[in-house]
Amino acid sequence: MKFSALLLLLCSILFLAVSCEDEELILASGDLLDIAYNPTPYEMIQPTGFPMMAIPADNPMTQEGFELGRRLFYDVRLSKDNSMSCATCHLPELSFTDATAFSTGIDGEMTRRSSMSLVNVGYTATGLFWDGRVQTLEEQALQPVTDPIELINTWDVVEEMMKTDAEYPAMFRRAFGIEDTSEVDSLLAAKAIAQFERALVSSNSKYDKWVLERDFSYEYTDSESRGQEMFFDLGSIPGGSGVKDAECFHCHGSALLTEGNFFNNGLDEYPTLEDYEDKGAGEVTGNIADYGKFRSPTLRNIELTAPYMHDGRFQTLEEVIEHYSSGVHFATNLDPDLRAPLNLTEGEKEDLINFLKTLTDTEFTENPAFQNPF
Repeated sequence: MKFSALLLLLCSILFLAVSCEDEELILASGDLLDIAYNPTPYEMIQPTGFPMMAIPADNPMTQEGFELGRRLFYDVRLSKDNSMSCATCHLPELSFTDATAFSTGIDGEMTRRSSMSLVNVGYTATGLFWDGRVQTLEEQALQPVTDPIELINTWDVVEEMMKTDAEYPAMFRRAFGIEDTSEVDSLLAAKAIAQFERALVSSNSKYDKWVLERDFSYEYTDSESRGQEMFFDLGSIPGGSGVKDAECFHCHGSALLTEGNFFNNGLDEYPTLEDYEDKGAGEVTGNIADYGKFRSPTLRNIELTAPYMHDGRFQTLEEVIEHYSSGVHFATNLDPDLRAPLNLTEGEKEDLINFLKTLTDTEFTENPAFQNPF
């Protein structure tokens, strides 16, 4: 046999050997197949007066996805130095905020805006964050890990941690039906975190019981009733009690206690809109008419989420009410319902605050299902 023919034969044998080895490797994959994949639908409540929550077709709510998301939400290993998790800035006892004007990242640098509450965040349909810069919870969940101030990590590092963890591969299998540990990735992690966040539904406040469900064992006090009428401008309608309109519901209406839209609420006064230091939603849209506009947050559990506003400038509800009573600054895009000072009396301010406190839901903040699993 000529040398060239012999060489060709040896190469063919080597190729077949390598091909067979690759096939064996392929057949040997699927290290998670011995774990059953039989996801349990997560039972989402439908609170009285609430809209239907939009659940993405490619990320249905399951008990397994929720549990995986909860674990990831509280796992400090998502941060560069294993010191912080998503929950560091979103504490359940504070309605998933952190009681600071600006959150502090792992290197000590502060964020530029206050941490928003995650209560009922699954109902948000107009973009998330104070400026609406992302559209879905799945997209939002990807950001803190790689944020240069927050967790300052990379998803490559986090993916390796999840793949080598004793629990995560099996949890991903049960939640999403993956067959091999190599399939664990950031997109599935973001889906799981989004499921956990969609489950954070608060609907058991005194307001829910008395106003929405008409449970007579939770009847309002006279002060709370006056505050409710002021909040929803009910006192001036025919047959109303005559209490002053407070114009709150325009930005914080519906059972969600937010319209989910973006408003300039007169926090600052600048010569022109171009002069706003923080342009809010305008940074996202590029539209000058949106400069200085920020999302109106839900007022559910507002008693627990101080300090207030996107920059945490107000420490108390009293300061917030005083701003709307007498401190609103003019801007060309100021919300039209804020153009006249309210000039509330001390009694009227107290009534409003007493009503706002009926929005507190401790069943939500103390729910064991939402607490740290570690």
